Amino acid sequence: MPVPSNLNQNNPRPGSYTFEQIPSTDKQAEAACQRRLDQLTKPPGSLGLLETLALRLAGIQGFAPHVNAPAVLVFAADHGVTDEGVSAYPKAVTAQMVANFLSGGAAINVLAKLAQARVTVVDVGVDADLTHLRGLVHGKIRRGTRNMARENAMTREEVLAALDTGRIQACEAISRGADILCLGEMGIGNTTAAAALVSCLLPLDVSASVGRGTGIDDAGYERKCAAVGKALQRQSQASAQSHSLALAPRDAVLDVLQALGGLEIAALCGACLGAAARRIPVLVDGYIVSSAALCAIRLDPAVLPYLIFAHRSVEPGHTHLLKKLGVRPLLECGLRLGEGTGAVLALPLVKAACAILTEMATFKSAGVSNTSGGTT
Repeated sequence: MPVPSNLNQNNPRPGSYTFEQIPSTDKQAEAACQRRLDQLTKPPGSLGLLETLALRLAGIQGFAPHVNAPAVLVFAADHGVTDEGVSAYPKAVTAQMVANFLSGGAAINVLAKLAQARVTVVDVGVDADLTHLRGLVHGKIRRGTRNMARENAMTREEVLAALDTGRIQACEAISRGADILCLGEMGIGNTTAAAALVSCLLPLDVSASVGRGTGIDDAGYERKCAAVGKALQRQSQASAQSHSLALAPRDAVLDVLQALGGLEIAALCGACLGAAARRIPVLVDGYIVSSAALCAIRLDPAVLPYLIFAHRSVEPGHTHLLKKLGVRPLLECGLRLGEGTGAVLALPLVKAACAILTEMATFKSAGVSNTSGGTT
């Protein structure tokens, strides 16, 4: 399998991937942050979610968290399962939208401009020749996955190469100064892959994990449910035959990604792991990125504290996923676009959490009486 030339120096052999140690969050910084929050000119806990978020960021970044250089990584790939008629849009839209991202015409471009966030688009598996597109990161592993309803979506080598692509792109963004990553995706058919992954890993019934995606009609929805059901049945049978229940947990998760995942989903998973290993917070977008985050958590639970779930998608499986992980999304806006739009929309809340911690006056500095009387 060919490895993208721009990855060779970081990827010593095709399909290689090294799992890095993810550090624990800084409990001392969290405690100092809590003390600071309690001294600010407000009733304790009165800023609610912002205070919780400030504590999370302090644990990741240290006592004085900051979000000054957000970066958006959009990974794009196609899915063979579109052959089952699971999407309202043709596969060609993936390549067309990649060009739209690069020309600045997509929703993610508009929102990222408002948030002063840099957008990087990575072709990890678009089923088209995009070598002519300027500004695109060329990290193609193969031209789309195979049809997961009929065979494994990827080989193990392709999964590992996609994980490494995501890790490398996260590291490159961080090396350019990014202090938070917003993850997004583009790929016709990828809500089908996400639903299959979520159904398998939670586990969850197909009827609860599959949604309308791009807005498919009733017949399309039935085809989508059938495709996910076939993929899960095939994966279950293959798992039983290979006795994969005896595999190490990490190998079992890689088997699931290989059978049901997408190239962009695996890359997103690698980006989550790579950012966490470098103590950089990640804003997780909607259902597809959350399915990648779920894979990352199953591969290494230490990644979870570094993942901030930006919003709740209207895809029904997303609610079940968030509940299972015990996480509260920052926003609920009825979004179902992807691209990283929800993650970027949540950036002002993250910046606000940092600002209250570092810029608000304390009772003592402002000469304001606290609840016990006098000033402190």
